[in-house]
Amino acid sequence: MPIIQVLKDYDVQKLKADIISGSTVGIVLIPQGMAYAVIAGLPPIYGLYAGLVPLFIYPLLGTSRHISIGPVAIDMLILAAGLGFLAGDNITEKVTLAVMIAFLTGIFQLAMGFMKLGFVFNLFSRPVISGFTIAAPIIIIASQIGTLVKIDVPNSQFVHEMLFQVGEQIGNLHYPTLVLSVFFILFLVLMRRYYSKLPESVILVTLTILIVSFISISQWGIEQVGNIPRGLPEMGLSSLNLETLKQLAPNALTLALIQFMTVASLSKSFARKHGYTVNPNRELLAIGSSNLVGSFFQSLPISSSFTRSAIAEQAGCKTSIHNYFAGILILFTLLFLTPLFEVLPKPLLAAIIVVSVSSLIDIKEIRFLIQTKPRDAIVASITFVSVLAIGIQEGIIIGLVISVLALLLKMSNPTVAELGLIPGTRDFKNKNRFSEAKSIPGVLILRVDAPFSFVNAEFFKNYILNKSMNGTDAPRYVIIDGTTIGDMDVSAMDSLLMIIETLNKEGIELYISGLIGPVRDVLRKSDISTFVKSNRFFNTVHDGVKAALKIQDDKDGTARLQDYLDICA
Repeated sequence: MPIIQVLKDYDVQKLKADIISGSTVGIVLIPQGMAYAVIAGLPPIYGLYAGLVPLFIYPLLGTSRHISIGPVAIDMLILAAGLGFLAGDNITEKVTLAVMIAFLTGIFQLAMGFMKLGFVFNLFSRPVISGFTIAAPIIIIASQIGTLVKIDVPNSQFVHEMLFQVGEQIGNLHYPTLVLSVFFILFLVLMRRYYSKLPESVILVTLTILIVSFISISQWGIEQVGNIPRGLPEMGLSSLNLETLKQLAPNALTLALIQFMTVASLSKSFARKHGYTVNPNRELLAIGSSNLVGSFFQSLPISSSFTRSAIAEQAGCKTSIHNYFAGILILFTLLFLTPLFEVLPKPLLAAIIVVSVSSLIDIKEIRFLIQTKPRDAIVASITFVSVLAIGIQEGIIIGLVISVLALLLKMSNPTVAELGLIPGTRDFKNKNRFSEAKSIPGVLILRVDAPFSFVNAEFFKNYILNKSMNGTDAPRYVIIDGTTIGDMDVSAMDSLLMIIETLNKEGIELYISGLIGPVRDVLRKSDISTFVKSNRFFNTVHDGVKAALKIQDDKDGTARLQDYLDICA
């Protein structure tokens, strides 16, 4: 267990830092946890339950020192989508299913961890993540409009449905609630802008409790949180039939993957910044165990929070033990302080949600993708639109499919560069990018910037043959710089054999340079093994060019090899 190594190196300075940072995170987690439970359409107390037991489990197995565990807005949105479909407006049924989804999520993550499937994280390309994380806050904000203006808007994962409901009931706006909501949002935004180091949500909650304790806001028709149970969550897990578990599985699997995506990316980010390493498979086991054990104590699905992790880092946390002190604060709150939060206005929780998730709408990311890689911007945009219009899980799947298709499209039509010699060196560069690069008479040098596979085998064959067989200017030798060919499958070998046979008929010889060992091994075992044994493979392009020019000199009585060597000198 990583916690053993942490404790071996633990000292008083680290303890002090973890107490301060953990307590700071715990103070922020109290209002955030309650608000995030509301996103899923559940009572606020379950947000606090989610911030209890999992915080004591993660440090035992997790390898990240900085991430803070607990309920996360995007997870609650995915959970809400699943619960709305299966449980409708039945709160008791929602709670039962939500806890069971946390259980199944933990099972999936543990299975992935034991099978060392940490590489699954690579399936989620940056454009897919960007498209989803920009769309999700918009859905969350739309889901809170009803609470902010006190109109009945059914919880949905479709923005257009919620906005339609708001439009139909626009005449029923409750103006005292609206005014209070605007005040709460302005307070949080201004605090975040001018006093960013202070926990704005904690300050607002504290001030509101003090004011509402003396002024009754119910006389103006403003709704309050109401009864919040005091004490610890009951231990146990409801039994569900197999059919219900099958219905919950897709939602749980989506959560398992999204949570791992969040934990892996966030933990790697902090590790890179602070100079230590994290193990993706360990993180899967840690977050899976936290979800699994937490579900026995009424916890909702939990993950790593970007906001609270950043707070922990800024507060100087040294190890994952800071989660313990945040958990202790939640424990104290559950035992003694829950009655204080019963008077909170519901618009306050909605305002905290809106301001918290609005920072996730990263327009700069889309601008960056457009400027650097338009294809990736298209993938992000399709994911964004799909999540908003079709559904969360469906949108993520569409994004993944489009991302893979875009990769296959790129692989099927890759860059093939014609190389020339840089005078005074033995280096060969792309002639389109280096004006000083010079062609070698009678020799065509090509570099393939992709693995050679069934996806692009036909493209390579046609390209090389078209370049090589161009009438009077046809080269006598074609050299393929294979340093960028990391793999070669059977289809690619068939195409290579056809290239060799076609060029031989035209009196053109094919050389290959710089292939890595595994690719050479594949060729030796293939149908073109005769070609491999005929001294047409070279370590470098330079060696291939020398061999080709020497043969030309021997046949024609020229001195092209010496001329080439003079240019290299």
